[in-house]
Amino acid sequence: MRSEELGETLLPKRIALPIFASDPLSSVAYATQEILLVLTIGGTAFLYLTPWIGLGVVVLMAVVVLSYRQVVHAYPSGGGSYEVVSRNLGANAGLVVAAALLVDYVMTVAVSVASGVDNIISAFTALAPYRVPMAVVFVVLLAAVNLRGVRESGKAFATPTYLFIAGILLMIVTGFVKMAFGHNPVASSAKYPITPTDHNNTLTGFALLMLALRAFASGCTALTGVEAISNGVPAFRKPKSRNAAQTMAAMGITAVVMFSGITVLALTSKIHITSDGCQLVGFPDCGSAPQQTVIAQLAAAIFGGDHSVLFYYIQAATALVLVLAANTAFNGFPLLSSILAQHSYLPRQLHTRGDRLAFSNGILALALVNVALLVAYKADVTNLIHLYILGVFTSFTLSQIGMVRHWNELLRGESDAKVRAGAHRSRIINGFGACVTALVLVIVMATKFTQGAWLAVVAAIFLYVNMKAIHRHYDEVSDELAVEDPSMESARPARVHGVVLVSKLHKATLRAIGYAEALRPDVLEAVTAAVDRGEALELERQWGEFDIDIPLKVLDSPFREITKPVVSYVRNLRKQSPRDAVAVFIPEYVVGHWWEQPLHNQSALWLKSRLLFMPGVMVISVPWQLSSSRGAGGPARRAPGAVRRGEPSPLTPPRR
Repeated sequence: MRSEELGETLLPKRIALPIFASDPLSSVAYATQEILLVLTIGGTAFLYLTPWIGLGVVVLMAVVVLSYRQVVHAYPSGGGSYEVVSRNLGANAGLVVAAALLVDYVMTVAVSVASGVDNIISAFTALAPYRVPMAVVFVVLLAAVNLRGVRESGKAFATPTYLFIAGILLMIVTGFVKMAFGHNPVASSAKYPITPTDHNNTLTGFALLMLALRAFASGCTALTGVEAISNGVPAFRKPKSRNAAQTMAAMGITAVVMFSGITVLALTSKIHITSDGCQLVGFPDCGSAPQQTVIAQLAAAIFGGDHSVLFYYIQAATALVLVLAANTAFNGFPLLSSILAQHSYLPRQLHTRGDRLAFSNGILALALVNVALLVAYKADVTNLIHLYILGVFTSFTLSQIGMVRHWNELLRGESDAKVRAGAHRSRIINGFGACVTALVLVIVMATKFTQGAWLAVVAAIFLYVNMKAIHRHYDEVSDELAVEDPSMESARPARVHGVVLVSKLHKATLRAIGYAEALRPDVLEAVTAAVDRGEALELERQWGEFDIDIPLKVLDSPFREITKPVVSYVRNLRKQSPRDAVAVFIPEYVVGHWWEQPLHNQSALWLKSRLLFMPGVMVISVPWQLSSSRGAGGPARRAPGAVRRGEPSPLTPPRR
């Protein structure tokens, strides 16, 4: 797609919802399950806490959605939390948010794909041994679809998302109708009592509080990806801010309804699920047989067993949307990486767009990291979930604090009563949101840190330090290359000393000599290293026989080296005449097959790698195309984003 076609990729709300909200919508498929997994550590006695914990998650989701609607209107340029924090709290705080979000985007893909695979295995248990290969294949497919472009990926993922929403709502409505007529659904696991992990179901005081807080922290996975819409405002059709805010409201309402319905039905149907199947007393093959997910048990209980059509429909839709939920990260990660790259905090290649106007390099980087993560953790949701949601609440908290400062700044210079009233209302929303999300961040840190969340903290710190180092490097390079005096910077060397490197006298050598002569250096000579004395004498004989009109200098090489004598000779030329420039011409073969490349040019490559570090030395490759290269030099298919640049971002660089 041409750069001018970027406007054609803008999204209507019906497509934007599955693209940017598939993660929070699909999180309801496992958020209730994560709450139950924690509470059943103490046995069934503590499941009475589930409604209160679920209510806390619902209130938190409402607060976060309302808060981010303020962000969408105040900062429509698409930087989301990173832009809010950078502009209001400074560049360092912005980098903390960016590092946290990048880690969270990575975990979004890993957890979503692993959870989707879990639901597939719930329907087809024979696939359990293939968990990791299935997860890797899904990541590769997601990357491939996203490389086709934002609009194309949205069209591909819209139908499964809406099918999932329709299926879950149908299941909830059917379940409540059955309850209204006195036919409460009963889960297949209800008959299995739970053995408490510590064989003591009388937890009180601090222990009970920590259990409840840990369950609440796990349930907060329902909020992951909520901020993605604020990052993707530029991708919406006009009016961008209003459409984005309406999409966020639709996402929040839908997610709350689905999460609440699943939680109520899970309690009503007496679902028992544990992190260790052997805690379920009487569960067959507890050491090897996988437990069905909460969604699978609900679908079987409500729709008449695990062989009904609607059961398979729910499982297929859930598995598909959980895998596709990773698409939120495949849009958010490349976009945020692009903005960071433009601000010189990440490699500039991440700011480039590929053939289909997608940030291809960011998509590929995210896919590679996730393949490694899924293989390392064996695509296990229980292990991966502990690394999750820490980053998102860091960004939630700091962005809400940044928004409070934004409204304070606005109020200082605003006299219109209506505008001031709106700013006061927005400040209250963001202030309350900052307090609530900060409290949740503390809870998440306290309950998940020792269970693996410390790895996410280490990863975020590593990213932060590296982004600072990359920014410092780009600043140093920029300062070093800045032109202070054009007349001095463009001063010509006193003379140009041309050196043609020769190994044998053949067509490639003669072409290099001809090219060097055409450039008319002040001094031109040929140089060879006498690795083999007999070959050197033969070269001198041929040189005289062909009457070549430039001198040949033979460098002594007692240790049979090529690089060291040549580098020493060039260095001596620079010492003798520091104001001269040395132009080194190196004949190179061009081959047509990849397997031929290691057979040629190795000495030339090593020489170039040494000479390029010498000031005042120019290295010039003179190609000779071998017969195998004929026909291989057509229009090269460029790697995604390899030689392209992204369009200028509307964001201004953050305060330093």
